[in-house]
Amino acid sequence: MEQKFFSKWLKVILIGVAVCGLVVYAFVVPMYGLNLRSLHSEFSNCFWPWLIFIWVSGIPCFMVLYYAWRIVTNIGKDQSFTGTNASMLKSISVLSALDAAFFFVGNIVLLFLNMSHPGVVIASLVIVFVGVAVAVISAALSHLVKKAAALQDQSDWTI
Repeated sequence: MEQKFFSKWLKVILIGVAVCGLVVYAFVVPMYGLNLRSLHSEFSNCFWPWLIFIWVSGIPCFMVLYYAWRIVTNIGKDQSFTGTNASMLKSISVLSALDAAFFFVGNIVLLFLNMSHPGVVIASLVIVFVGVAVAVISAALSHLVKKAAALQDQSDWTI
């Protein structure tokens, strides 16, 4: 597959993920929260803390999409193995780890404030696991891209 074609397809996928994320964060989550609040009046005081918590947890996700867009742009320019891409992958790793930690701690805090249920905290561990998995995978890719960039620099100077 040609680099530019591959880059365009990856950009289309990133745009699709961003649109889906916006729909979920802007429409699905608030509507679900409003529906839950109308069905169970005892949860009416939990709506805004949970909504703000979920919106704040989405910020790193969109930052990751920005870094991914920059990496895909570099791939389209045939600059796949560069130190810049390695550092952006490292940033993705850090953002994912921080978001997973924030999500876990936030769920625990909301549980102690009596605004959550232990079942919700246990179910949120799946999201935390995914965040940690993305952090580990992007850290490993960062290391591999950095090594590949060093090898590519060496081979560029070899005649």
